[in-house]
Amino acid sequence: MADDKDRFVDAAHSPERRRFLKSVGASGLAVAAAPAFSQVSYAGSPDDGDQDVEAPPAEGRRRITLSVNGKRHQLDVTPNVILLDALREGLHLTGTKKGCDHGQCGACTLLVNGEAINSCLSLAVTHDGDEISTVEGLERDGELHPLQQAFLEEDAYQCGYCTSGQMMTALAILNDKDIGESDAEVREAMSGNICRCGAYKNILAAVQSARGKLGTA
Repeated sequence: MADDKDRFVDAAHSPERRRFLKSVGASGLAVAAAPAFSQVSYAGSPDDGDQDVEAPPAEGRRRITLSVNGKRHQLDVTPNVILLDALREGLHLTGTKKGCDHGQCGACTLLVNGEAINSCLSLAVTHDGDEISTVEGLERDGELHPLQQAFLEEDAYQCGYCTSGQMMTALAILNDKDIGESDAEVREAMSGNICRCGAYKNILAAVQSARGKLGTA
């Protein structure tokens, strides 16, 4: 076993492996520098009468209308743009985070027609006309939403990267009458949201505190 371990360590630090990692890094930089295949641009807000809305979308793009936090916006997107990128790049709503980009961490969670989804797994064109709620829409007239206040009071975050996704999942849970109120049921319902800092105990406390504030208990 010791010999196998030594061979593994030697292989990990071999010149061949270092050259391979360097080539992968160079390839990654080349991809990052290349034009993005998926593209999104802001066409305008019908509610504000933006004139750009009248111009047709560029070739290869489709115009969609998203109602985000109560306001309608039109975006011109290529068919492969995910909802997460449409919001972050097209509307500059960066509260919804890009984490794993594989639907495994929950950082990108938001509400579509009242249901929590992983926005990194959903194409923007499939949400034409949908009602979308992001973490930016929780606050009203400078007042924190009870859920935001509960997260603050219970110290339910550390680095904060997962917090917006945690809040949006929690909001969906608190609005869902089919999900029980016990700690165990809340933990199960929140299990798709990963906190790499390990603040799960405080997050649970915040959700249950917000339940009382919202009168959903």
